[in-house]
Amino acid sequence: MSKKPTKKPQWVIEKEQAKKAGASETVWLFGLHAVRDALMNPRREKLRLIVTLNAQNKLEEAIAAARIEPEVVDPRKFNAPLDPNSVHQGAALEVKPLNWGSLAENCIGAEVPRVLLLDRVTDPHNVGAILRSAEVLGASAVIGTRHHSAPETGALAKTASGALERQPYLRMRNLSDTITELQNMGFLVLGLDGEAEQTIEQALEGRKDRPVALVLGAEGPGLRQKTKETVDQLVKIDFAGGFGSLNVSNAAAIALYASRERS
Repeated sequence: MSKKPTKKPQWVIEKEQAKKAGASETVWLFGLHAVRDALMNPRREKLRLIVTLNAQNKLEEAIAAARIEPEVVDPRKFNAPLDPNSVHQGAALEVKPLNWGSLAENCIGAEVPRVLLLDRVTDPHNVGAILRSAEVLGASAVIGTRHHSAPETGALAKTASGALERQPYLRMRNLSDTITELQNMGFLVLGLDGEAEQTIEQALEGRKDRPVALVLGAEGPGLRQKTKETVDQLVKIDFAGGFGSLNVSNAAAIALYASRERS
C-alpha cells in the first residue's frame, strides 16, 4: 500500500515561492551616475546594458571594467523597460538585487556601529536620500522590511547617487524581531518620536560608546505602536518646532549626526 504524500503547509509553499521569485527578480537602473557605479561594483550581477552612443562614450571606462557588451541604440528608440518619466540620460542597466548578507555580518565589526531602521518608509526617493546620508555619516547599514518598504528600484538608485552600491541596505522579514536581535547584540535602539521627552543627545549622554540603532517611521503615521513598544527608548530631534515638519530623509541625517561618538 503506497503512502500518501504529506501536503506541504501553506507557509512552506509561500516561502518557496518567495525564494523562487527573488531568484528571478531583476532591477533596471538608469542614469549615468547610478549605471556607472553599478558597472564598477564587483558585487553587482549585471545582465544587460542599453546605452546611446553619447552615454557609451561617457561610460567607456566603466563598461570596460565590467566587461559587458552594451546594446547601443538610437536616442529616439531607447527601448529599456523604464517609466516614461525616468531621466535615464541614455543609459539603463538590468541587474540582480544586491545580497548584503545577514544582520550580524553588517552590524557587528565596526568600532562603534550605528544603523538606521525604517518603519514602513516606502518612498524610494526618501530611502535613496537616506542611503546617501548613511554612507556620508558612517552608518553600518540601513534596514527596512521585505514588505512595506522601498525595494531596490531605478528611482531609488538614482536618488542614492551611487550609495546603493556601497551602503548596505537590508530588508528583513519583521522589524520588531530585527530590533530584538539588535538589542541582543548589545545595541541601544532609539525610536524617533516627536512626542518623546528626551532628545537623542540626552539619551546618549555618557553612552556614546554604545552601538546605536535609530528607528524612523514614515512621514505622517510615524512609528507603529508595536515598534514603540519594542525599542529601548523614544527620543526626539532637538530643534525649534515639531518633528512632523522634517522630511524623513532629513531626520535620518540629523539623527545620525546627533548620535556620533564625540571625545
